[in-house]
Amino acid sequence: MPPSASSQPLDGPGGKYRTYEDDRNHPSQETLYTTSNGVPMPHPYETQRMGTNGPLLLQDFHLIDLLSHFDRERIPERVVHAKGSGAHGVFTCTKPLDDLCLADIFSKEGKQCPLTVRFSTVGGESGSPDLARDPRGFSVKFRTEEGNWDMVANNTPVFFLRDPAKFPHFIHTQKRSPSTHLTHADDSTAFWDYLSQNPESVHQVLILMGDRGIPYGYRFMHGYSGHTLKLVNKAGEWVYAQFHMKSDQGTKFVTQEDSANYSPDFSQKDLWENIEQGNYPSWTCYFQTITSSEAEELWEKQRINVFDLTHIWPQKQFPLREVGKFVLNENAVNYFAEIEQVAFNPAHMVPGIEPSADPVLQSRLFSYPDAHRHRVGVNYQQLPVNSNRTNYRMGNFQRDGNMAFFNQGSRPNYLSSIEPISFRERTVDLNKVHGQFTSDAVTFLSEIRPEDFNAPRALYERVMDEDAKQRLVNNMSGHMTNCKDKEIIKRQIAIFREVSEDLASRMEKATGVKGYDGISNLSFNGTHNGMAAKDSLKVANGMKAKVGSSATSNNGAPQKGTHKVGSRADPGTGGARVNGSNGVANGH
Repeated sequence: MPPSASSQPLDGPGGKYRTYEDDRNHPSQETLYTTSNGVPMPHPYETQRMGTNGPLLLQDFHLIDLLSHFDRERIPERVVHAKGSGAHGVFTCTKPLDDLCLADIFSKEGKQCPLTVRFSTVGGESGSPDLARDPRGFSVKFRTEEGNWDMVANNTPVFFLRDPAKFPHFIHTQKRSPSTHLTHADDSTAFWDYLSQNPESVHQVLILMGDRGIPYGYRFMHGYSGHTLKLVNKAGEWVYAQFHMKSDQGTKFVTQEDSANYSPDFSQKDLWENIEQGNYPSWTCYFQTITSSEAEELWEKQRINVFDLTHIWPQKQFPLREVGKFVLNENAVNYFAEIEQVAFNPAHMVPGIEPSADPVLQSRLFSYPDAHRHRVGVNYQQLPVNSNRTNYRMGNFQRDGNMAFFNQGSRPNYLSSIEPISFRERTVDLNKVHGQFTSDAVTFLSEIRPEDFNAPRALYERVMDEDAKQRLVNNMSGHMTNCKDKEIIKRQIAIFREVSEDLASRMEKATGVKGYDGISNLSFNGTHNGMAAKDSLKVANGMKAKVGSSATSNNGAPQKGTHKVGSRADPGTGGARVNGSNGVANGH
């Protein structure tokens, strides 16, 4: 009769069931070589065959087992953020946020939780160079006592787009050509074609092609949520918020010319070796907050949209409020198990943190876990690196699927009155936190407008010094050398002209291409042109049918009267607002 699931483990160091920690922390000298089903074998290189010079035998399970597993060692790499590095550490709350947020991790000074961070490039494959000119992913899994909170961020405060359906198209232009199989390092035509048809990308373009485009590894860069979240306190009051992670090491960059002198795995090596040597990198964490009425006023008076991933909130006007610090003090013991399989999901939020109506964030709430279920499996959160560290026994009604290690025993797989599951009382009134959306369904596509050039103009004219401007022009003009269509460059220079005449003139001189005189006489296939001189140029993709337009007067922003149920009146910054100011470096 087979032993029951409750049988006591056999004596010996292996026990009956090994934990991940047990397997992770024991050296080879304490293990015995076996097949996958635990049968000891005398040597890993031996095979069974017909005589000393005959064919192999199919009955040789040891060999079949070895080769079959080897053939399946790779899981699909991430479609984006494939090349990455990571480590483990701890977050400590330094200045409580309990007046704004009921999340337990921000409730008192000294409160801690373990975490895992993964840094990455965006466009390249898993074998691509670390010092490619590319945005960096900056994802943090906070394992709080109330469940996991995943902050899925980048090292830039904005992105190339604000319309979620553009994301797959944009990423395709960052990948290899479907025809030549070349990247934009050898053929940048598709790269600049997309950008020249979607001018809202220009802020991120200036960041990417500027000094921050190649950070000196991962230790010397900041992290930004980019998206707007909501913080909710115990009274049910809420504010809009963005999350910032400032490197305590400061920031450093590598020039385009010097980047070829570094190892393809420089960022991985730099992070791993510094942690191994006890030189633990750290980041100080901040929230930037704004009330619902301030968000409406920000749009009405300054045309800054808190739901727009290409816009920033001026930091002098909306100051940062420190909440904590995290330190990375432990390298992964097994890269695949702890870094390749770690899965971050922006929908993983704890009580006190809620999503806003930011459309790109809304799309990511679906897309990220969907990718994990495809790439790792439906039970990806049962993997040790993805599992939570709560002090209560977790239960739900999700069952089965591939590799269901924890399948919740004999407990009912429905809401049972015979063996009832426990519940925690509601702590957040979602009816008050989220807007009262009562409307017709609309088709929406954003429109390029003059305000979209304010922040990139401030970046170029007020933040960059002369040397930084010249490096920017050199980087962009050098990259355009591989663009095969001069019309694309003309259009891109027209977009730069809306930012700064000086920038456009420099690009014309560097490329030898005369750009258009701004975008008023251009139409775009990716966005409506709210600055067009003619009605025939305003609608994206040249569409003329008057069946309805996807352009809106508020461009997706929360305008006056949007919030039927408003947020708290006090933004919780502890200081006065500075109305109408672009602030310190306009939030850069």
